[in-house]
Amino acid sequence: MKIKVLIADDHHVVRRGLLFFLKTQAEIEVIGEAKDGVEAVELAQRLKPDVVLMDLVMPNMDGIEATKKLKEVEPNMKVLILTSFADQDHVIPAIRAGAVGYQLKDVEPDQLVQAIYAVHRGESQLHPKVTSHVFSHLSAHEKKETSLLHTLTNRERDVLTEIANGRSNKEIAAVLVITEKTVKTHVSNIFSKLNVADRTQAALYAVKHGLV
Repeated sequence: MKIKVLIADDHHVVRRGLLFFLKTQAEIEVIGEAKDGVEAVELAQRLKPDVVLMDLVMPNMDGIEATKKLKEVEPNMKVLILTSFADQDHVIPAIRAGAVGYQLKDVEPDQLVQAIYAVHRGESQLHPKVTSHVFSHLSAHEKKETSLLHTLTNRERDVLTEIANGRSNKEIAAVLVITEKTVKTHVSNIFSKLNVADRTQAALYAVKHGLV
């Protein structure tokens, strides 16, 4: 079974070049070409490629928006970004939109083929120049999450720990020797400060950050 590939790029020369090169690969079949994001989504839904090679800067609909829409209707379809942009403002939104891989157009042809194979297998493939952006973003996200714990008062941390232990408001009140009304106030503050919607999310947050 060949890997079916759809090429989405607004530059005709780029599409032609990719088409001619990928035609030399025995295990890859290019089944379509799109000149913008709108056409990419339409063709992908109709042709059902295994991998979409997606440019980022295109008219009508850019590659990030196209990836997002494509993943909504075809969640199992793999999107490999192929672009000239390696900055964080392009990399992070593309990954958030659902792209499995991110390669630059200066990538060696053989490396692009290996990236297509890897993405098809469900593996993440990032160009070395963009990997640092992803790691720094994840690191910043972790620091932000950790810092949210510092916004809790000592009593709120105590209440959060008991929530994670599965106790009800009434039980927490008994353990901490405070009124149930006070517990409810603490719980409301915890939800607000940690940006969680319910006790389950709060408990998971507590476990993740080592409070229990």
